[in-house]
Amino acid sequence: MTLSLLDWSIVAVYFIFVLVVGLMVSRHAKDNVSEFFLSGRNMPWWLLGVSMVATTFSADTPNLVTDLVRQSGVSGNWGWWAFLLTGMLTVFVFAKLWRRSMVMTDVEFYELRYSGKAAAFLRGFRALYLGLIFNVLVMGSVSLAAIKFGEIVLGLDGWITLLIAGSITLAYSALGGLKAVIITDFVQFIIAMIGSIWACIYILGLPEVGGLSSLLAHSSVAEKTAMLPSFDDPNVWVPILIVPLAVQWWASYYPGAEPGGGGYIAQRMFSAKNEKNAVGATLLFNVAHYALRPWPWILIALASLVVFPDLSEIQSVFPNLSEDKIGHDIAYPAMLTLLPAGLLGLVAASLIAAFMSTMSTQLNLGASYLVNDFYQRFINPDAKDDRLVRVGQLFTLLTAVLGLGLGLLLNSAAQAFQLLLLLGAGTGLIYILRWFWWRINAVTEIVAMIASLIIAGYFTFINETMESWEKIIYGAILTTLVWVVATFFTRPTNEETLRSFYSKIGPGGPGWRTVVQRARDQGVELEPARSHLSLELLCVVIGIITVFGALFATGNWIYGNVGQALTLTMISLFGTGFLFWAWGQLNEAELFDEE
Repeated sequence: MTLSLLDWSIVAVYFIFVLVVGLMVSRHAKDNVSEFFLSGRNMPWWLLGVSMVATTFSADTPNLVTDLVRQSGVSGNWGWWAFLLTGMLTVFVFAKLWRRSMVMTDVEFYELRYSGKAAAFLRGFRALYLGLIFNVLVMGSVSLAAIKFGEIVLGLDGWITLLIAGSITLAYSALGGLKAVIITDFVQFIIAMIGSIWACIYILGLPEVGGLSSLLAHSSVAEKTAMLPSFDDPNVWVPILIVPLAVQWWASYYPGAEPGGGGYIAQRMFSAKNEKNAVGATLLFNVAHYALRPWPWILIALASLVVFPDLSEIQSVFPNLSEDKIGHDIAYPAMLTLLPAGLLGLVAASLIAAFMSTMSTQLNLGASYLVNDFYQRFINPDAKDDRLVRVGQLFTLLTAVLGLGLGLLLNSAAQAFQLLLLLGAGTGLIYILRWFWWRINAVTEIVAMIASLIIAGYFTFINETMESWEKIIYGAILTTLVWVVATFFTRPTNEETLRSFYSKIGPGGPGWRTVVQRARDQGVELEPARSHLSLELLCVVIGIITVFGALFATGNWIYGNVGQALTLTMISLFGTGFLFWAWGQLNEAELFDEE
C-alpha cells in the first residue's frame, strides 16, 4: 500500500512545522549551554509534562504494546505498567530534590553527592556510558520501529525512512536545543493522541472486526483481554505480574522510568521554573502515560489478532518486508494500512512525530552528558558557551549516526526492551537510596555498573537457557549483593561533601542521622530537612492506586463491566481528592521553593 497525495501532504506539513520551530528558537539556543540543554530553566509544568509523555511515546511503543498483547494478552503490559511505582516516587519524593540540586544533568549530580577522584571518574564514565552506549541503544530501538513503519506503511526501504526523518530530527535538535524539542513535543503529543484514538475507532468499525462487542467476543481475542494474568499457572503470573511489581520497577534502569527519576525526566525537571512546576510536570506525565494513553493501542493490538491471526498472514500481505524484521510487533503498522486516505496520513505523521520526539530528546540529552560531564569537565574546562554549544551540536550528529545505524541491526522491539532492562538490573536501588542513606558512595555505583555489565553479558551471550524474567531476577540479586558489600568495604564520602549535600537538598529521613549528629558534635548545625517523608510516601501509594484505578476503570468501561468500572472510577476519584488535599498540606509546610 502507498500513501495518497493527501497523506504525503499531511506528513510534509508536519516536517515543515518542526523545521520552522527549530529555526525560530535557534537564535536563543545559541546563547549559552543552559539555554541549549535546559531551555533557560523557565518552563511551565504543563508544557514539560506533555513533553515527557510525548518523548515516552516513541515510534516503538505501540509496536511493543502490540507484541505484548498478541503474545501474552493485555496483562502482558504489566512489564511496563509496574514502572508507575517508581514514577510516583519521582513525583512526590524526588522531583523537588532534583530541581533543588540546580545541576545541569543527572550525571553532574555525582560530584554534588560524592567526593574525590572516584566521584570524578564516575561522572566521566557515566557520561560516556549514558551518552554513547545506553543512549544509542535507546535510539536504535526507536529507529527499528521507524524502519518497520516505513517498510509497511510508507512503502520505503528502512534506510530511506531513517534518512529523511532522522535528518529533519537532527536539524531542529541541533538548531533549537531543548526548547525546540519541548515545543515540538507538545504538538507531537496532540497529533499522536488524535491519530491513535481516531485510528482505533475506525479499525473497530471495519467489517472484518465488526465493532467492539464482536471483537471482544472473538475466539482469538476473548482469552487475551484479561488485565491480570491467570493465577492457575505460576509460569504465567510470576513473570508477567510478580517480577515487574516485586523486582523490576526498583531494580532496573529504564528510559523514562529510572528509579529516582533520572535521564530525560530529570532534564525536564531541571528546566522547570521552580520545584512546584517540576512536581506538577512529573505528575501530569505519570497520569497521561499510564492512564490516558494505552487503550487505543491495546484495542488495535486485539483487532490485529482477528485480521492477522499469525505472522504468516502479515508476511503474505507484505511480501517485500525484510525477513529479519518480521515479528508480532509489526502487526500494529500492518493494521494502520487499513486506514483511509487522510486518516492514514494523520496517523503516519503522528508516528513519525513519535519517532522524532524520542530521538530529539535522546539526542539533546546524550549531547548534554558528553558536553557538560565529559568535554567541559575533563577536556576543556575553560571553554566558552558558544564553543560548548558547537561541541554539543557535533555530539548530536555523532550519536544520531550511531543510533540510526543500530536500528538497521536490531530485529524486534521486545528484544531491545529486554536488553535495556537486563543492562540496568540491580543498579536501580542505588538511585533511590543515595538520596536517603549517607553511606552510599561513588565506589558503590562504580562497582554496581561493572557488575551489572558483566552479569548482563553473561546472561546474554553465555547462559542463554534462562528465561528473560529469570535473568532480571538473578541479575538484580547478584548485582545488589555485590554493591552492598562494596559499600561497607570502601571509604565513605567525606564529611564536608555530605554536609553540603544535606544542607542544599534537605532530603530528610533516618539515613542522614549519623551525618547530622556528627555535625552537631562538632558544633555545626545543618539546615533542617525540607521533607515530610511520611506524607510523601502516603501520596505515592494513593497516587499508584489512583492511576491504576483510572487505567483499569477505563478497561472495564470498554469491556462493559459496569459494576467494576464504577467501583474503580470511584476509587480513582477519591484518590484524586486526597492528592489535592495532600498537595495543599505539603505547600503549607513550605516544602517547595518558589524560586
